[in-house]
Amino acid sequence: MAVRRFRLLLAIVAFWVFVSWYYSWQPRSPSGLLRPAHGPSSGLTSDSAGSERLRWEKRPPQYPVDKLATLPTNKPTKPVPRIQAARPEENAAAKELRLRRLAAIGDSFKHSWNGYKKHAWGHDEIKPLTGKYKNPFGGWAATLVDSLDSLWLLDMKDDFELAVKACDDIDFSTTEARDINIFETTIRYLGGFLAAYELSEKKYPSLLSKATEVADLIMTAFDTPNRMPITRFPWKEYAKGMPQKARSHVLLAEIGSLGLELTKLSQLTEDMQYYDAAKRIYDGLERDQKTTILPGMWPVIIDASKSPIKSSGDGFTLGGMSDSTYEYLGKQYLLLGGALDQPRRMYEGFIEVAKKHLLRRALNPDNIPLLFFGDARVVTPPDGGKKVVTTPSSQHLTCFAGGMVGMAAKIFDRPSDLDVAEQLSDGCFWSYNATVSGIGPEIFHFVPCDPDAAKDDCQWSEARWTGALKTYWGQNSKGYEMSDEHLQNILDTRRLPRGMVQVDDRRYILRPEAIESVFYMWRMTGSAKFMDQAWAMFEAVERWTRSKYASAALDDVTLERPMQVDSMESFWLAETLKYFYLIFADWELASLDQWVLNTEAHPLRRADA
Repeated sequence: MAVRRFRLLLAIVAFWVFVSWYYSWQPRSPSGLLRPAHGPSSGLTSDSAGSERLRWEKRPPQYPVDKLATLPTNKPTKPVPRIQAARPEENAAAKELRLRRLAAIGDSFKHSWNGYKKHAWGHDEIKPLTGKYKNPFGGWAATLVDSLDSLWLLDMKDDFELAVKACDDIDFSTTEARDINIFETTIRYLGGFLAAYELSEKKYPSLLSKATEVADLIMTAFDTPNRMPITRFPWKEYAKGMPQKARSHVLLAEIGSLGLELTKLSQLTEDMQYYDAAKRIYDGLERDQKTTILPGMWPVIIDASKSPIKSSGDGFTLGGMSDSTYEYLGKQYLLLGGALDQPRRMYEGFIEVAKKHLLRRALNPDNIPLLFFGDARVVTPPDGGKKVVTTPSSQHLTCFAGGMVGMAAKIFDRPSDLDVAEQLSDGCFWSYNATVSGIGPEIFHFVPCDPDAAKDDCQWSEARWTGALKTYWGQNSKGYEMSDEHLQNILDTRRLPRGMVQVDDRRYILRPEAIESVFYMWRMTGSAKFMDQAWAMFEAVERWTRSKYASAALDDVTLERPMQVDSMESFWLAETLKYFYLIFADWELASLDQWVLNTEAHPLRRADA
């Protein structure tokens, strides 16, 4: 009996200790972001939006700037030309159809948003198959911040205000991440706050405060001897006061895609340190542009440790690791209202080089005029000299190019390039239409036609396609003649859509770039063709990606029923569904003659709007 009483006493004491600990413990901020399992009313979790650990704080600069660059104040010699076409005519039946499709896209957004809100609030991403979460972008609620302007545009004002309030408790002074990706932090967090602040007509000043907080973190990565940023920023070293130096191997996209957001913050705050940082990068890139191994374009790798910065490498692409540097040239020109000529010079300095060496027509069964930007490498043949070798490979990431080229055709008076833009956009739509799932793959190889139309009519034939397949798959076999049986086995086992010779990466990770260009072409032309393309793409994407908790990435789009993957990046709500929505929304919502969209589709008001 005594033993039982003793055990009972121990149990009571243990229970009392547990209850006392449980009710006495409080999160660092009781009004902070929620626990994923309970919705937007619980306290800040230890693994989201910051927690008690080593903290970053701004230090006096080790390498102060003597004189800051200032925003251009001159008026352009002529107004920037209009981008959007006249509002298309619409009868009652067409309007009813458009609004019905708009509602379906809105429902898709709400499904994913509500899943995040209920199961992953305060974290970077929801895992759409299990209802769990992950934090790949600092644990600072990336999906929440990335979705702010989408909530506003979709007229979800109650959710917008809830999200704005939650942002107050995001602590950017600490993260579990070893390094901070300055590019991702800039486009998702800084861009997200700035767009939400401007779209809501500056009625929520806390958004500008959070933007400044993020920007000050970003600016510490610029505190180097040559004032170039450390793009993968070891923030703990900075917090300990260790010296900093920009790296010798930096991705072009990560150093060249910070300008819009930093410029916009200077426009809003009149603090020129942000614009100065952006301008220094543009000045360095412009100085280097004509001296690269392929003059006019920059290779994928930049040596940011040098003064001035210098290209290093022989690989060139408009796809991943380079893309948004090129995208931002025309957009920087627009953001500044045409007052600075530098972005135009840089765009026109690269585009003809890219068209000559990377742009290729693509063979396809429907004989539709299609274009893709491939990749290029500068090699040294045995006999010396330099040779540009083009690889006919298309990335989903490169699909933004249709919108970029089309917009530049308008604002830089390059009318013939509008046809190039349409064929680029059509090429990416074709990649969706060519698969059994109706969704384009991440990377594929196509059959290139000769750039000179006089030498090659680019007309489809089975013999030409099979010949291209045999060349591709037998390219490493000397004297090997591939049999028809072997070729058919390749087609069957690899499920190659007609017109593709290889699908290098079969995934679809909810990317926006293809629908991005369709959106731009719709707004620039008003052609209903692009609305039809958008709806076909949305139906396929919605059919295969919708899951229990949100929308999920796909493992293999060449399957009739692609398998879902437990991942939903924040750009699904920030970009992909936003572009779908804007195609079917009112013509003037986020007008391209008033707003410029950053590479995360965050609208920033143009200086001339």
